[in-house]
Amino acid sequence: MTTEANLTASLMDAVDELSDSLLRWRRDIHQHPEVSWQEHRTTGKIMDRLEGTGVSMRTLPGSGVIVDLGATEPTTRVALRADLDALPLDEGTGLEFSSVNPGACHACGHDVHTAGVLGATLALAKHQDELVAAGLAVRCLFQPAEESMPGGAHTMMEVGALDGVDVLYAVHCDPSIDVGTVGLKVGPITAASDSVHVSLTGRGGHTSRPHLTQDLTYALGKVITDVPSVLSRRLDPRAGAALVWGAVRAGQAANVIPTSGECWGTLRMLDSETWDTTGPLIEEIVHAVVAPYGVEATIKHVQGVPPVDNDALAVAALEMGARTVMSDDAVLSTQQSLGGEDLGWYLTQVPGAMARLGTRKPGGHTYELHQGDLIVEEEATIYAAKLLAAAVLATAARD
Repeated sequence: MTTEANLTASLMDAVDELSDSLLRWRRDIHQHPEVSWQEHRTTGKIMDRLEGTGVSMRTLPGSGVIVDLGATEPTTRVALRADLDALPLDEGTGLEFSSVNPGACHACGHDVHTAGVLGATLALAKHQDELVAAGLAVRCLFQPAEESMPGGAHTMMEVGALDGVDVLYAVHCDPSIDVGTVGLKVGPITAASDSVHVSLTGRGGHTSRPHLTQDLTYALGKVITDVPSVLSRRLDPRAGAALVWGAVRAGQAANVIPTSGECWGTLRMLDSETWDTTGPLIEEIVHAVVAPYGVEATIKHVQGVPPVDNDALAVAALEMGARTVMSDDAVLSTQQSLGGEDLGWYLTQVPGAMARLGTRKPGGHTYELHQGDLIVEEEATIYAAKLLAAAVLATAARD
């Protein structure tokens, strides 16, 4: 058995030894979710767990922490990234460790991502002498606010999180594939994603006399239905654009035409070049749609994230790691989705890749992300830790 194989086996043993405590830690984080920019307790828990392990830690303003270990003058520096934040949703799983924070729950699996990177960090920290001997450094990014636009990736990069990094890895829970498997793809694996907020104001009145008003509610309905429709005819369909509204608000009574209303949604697309030019087009379409009704429109379009564009060599390292810690059958081909991930910003600066981490119980129910009933098979946390640790060594072996 080679030295690299010995070290890989030793790392996997280290994760196994940590598994019970790691699962307890993940349950604790799940039970105490914190939304974007508020991940203070979670950050503190990470730092407490890493205290005394010989790693270097520096906190971000507010929440989030950057951890460094291994060689101080490396030939290769590998980054592992976790996102800390929960979603502003009520949990409905009925789990014994369900969220105790009303209006917040880990409905996207970030608790699993965080625990997975923590497990890899702890295992790697036990082998710092070997990392130093191999000229290998590891930087673990425990990032706040992935669910915000703009997200925490910008803050991490502003404080130098990517300085000296050669390659970056991350996982993302995928409840459509079984635990013990990963989905991999070279090239774009997610889509560009923006937030769109349209606010209308106009003359209100009684619903018996809509002709004396600007019937703002009707105009808002036209925005909701017509803007996505027109956009689909103004953009190349190969761009894969989808404007979908998630929240609508107007009025308080059935017989009152209100003076204001608004809708929020996301604009997603597969093609990054089209994404760069779509903001002004949305404004043009909204103004054209509401013009016949005389209302005033204000559009706030925030460019959110580019696609996560997986590097071929980074995917190969993840595949090697998955085959090592899972099985040859564990690696699945996956397709680009319209989901957005601010990991995409990192990968505009350094090569890297994101793996889709299977979280479904074999033969069990397929849950949806961003829903309060999401249940993740807990073994996925251990697989995440092993996969990320193995990818670090696979990168070193490649170099």
